[in-house]
Amino acid sequence: MTVTVTSQHTTIRPFEFEFSDAELEDLRRRIKATRWPDKETVSDQSQGPQLATMQAVARYWSSEYDWRKIEARLKALPHFVTEIDGLDIHFVHVRSKHEDALPLIITHGWPGSVMEQLKIIEPLTDPTSYGGNASDAFHVVIATMPGYGFGGKPTEKGWGPERIAPAWVELMRRLGYTKYVAQGGDWGTLVTELMGALAPPELAGIHVNLPGVVPPDIHQAVAQGNPLPEGTSLSDEEASAVEQLRFVFSHVYYAFLQATRPQALMAIADSPVGLAAFLMDHDAASLAMISRSFAGEAEGLTRDDFLDNTTYFWLTNSGLSAGRLYAENTVGFFTPKGVKVPTAVTVFPNEIYIAPRSWAEKAYPNLIHYNKVSKGGHFAAWEQPEIFVDEVRTCFRSLR
Repeated sequence: MTVTVTSQHTTIRPFEFEFSDAELEDLRRRIKATRWPDKETVSDQSQGPQLATMQAVARYWSSEYDWRKIEARLKALPHFVTEIDGLDIHFVHVRSKHEDALPLIITHGWPGSVMEQLKIIEPLTDPTSYGGNASDAFHVVIATMPGYGFGGKPTEKGWGPERIAPAWVELMRRLGYTKYVAQGGDWGTLVTELMGALAPPELAGIHVNLPGVVPPDIHQAVAQGNPLPEGTSLSDEEASAVEQLRFVFSHVYYAFLQATRPQALMAIADSPVGLAAFLMDHDAASLAMISRSFAGEAEGLTRDDFLDNTTYFWLTNSGLSAGRLYAENTVGFFTPKGVKVPTAVTVFPNEIYIAPRSWAEKAYPNLIHYNKVSKGGHFAAWEQPEIFVDEVRTCFRSLR
């Protein structure tokens, strides 16, 4: 990979990149040389991505997939880098043609990247071309998390969500925005909520699609596999959320491994198929959806969507550096963060847990929007961009 930037320190510098034909040929060679394991001993995905699925991934990736298509889309966007707290922060910054557009900073999660947001940039910045009004326009900033893709890779500990949130506040100030809103899902939720807890005067409100609303005592009991505190009374919706969270804490082994032994995953820097299998296995619904796409049943995410993101991870060699975010985190993933600003929540039905309104109302004292939508899962903006854009437009109208 060739990267070009133009100065140093606190200035905002244009960022350009180039991946050579040799890098892409090496990727294809490695895919074709994959040494395959034995077939799983079950007939479902309970042991993870199935051998047949990964062989289908390898066939398509090595012979038909064209990275240059998504690379051209990426290159058409304005990329920048600025140094904050000693680390280069990469971001995409697309300004709307509408002067009264509301600035919006969006933060991705794992195993995502800027790829998650590519489908929503134009509808947000140019709403009149996508069924909206000029009054719905946003200036969009998509910030890359440290260690991911084009983002700077920390060389020392300390770059967790509590450090990223103030860095994003500084980024928006550096861009000259005196009023803006923020959005996030997965790790992006933690960063966005922590921005809401900092409550800088410029931040008018936030929107999240994996809200941190679980009461701390319930969160602790579920995370440790213990019974709920004596006397706990739950509605049906809350009880369902607890059972979903019990499943999450019993099955997110990728999170436990990356939080404790990330260097044990060194092989994903050497094997493209190994990297793909690891990134695919985020949650049961997403794994099933992506697997179906390689069986000819595209829905939500296509084969190219998945491989765009995986190839981006591969070419930037960010599999391990991205995963270290789990080892850096000291904040309860699903618990309230003390958000002070107006907050909006969208619940997607195939998310890893369905956050109850009752918990959201307690976690966010100024809850301005709560909506359960009809379809979509963990990678909301990527899977269901139209629904996602409509939610973002709707929830922030009152804050313009």
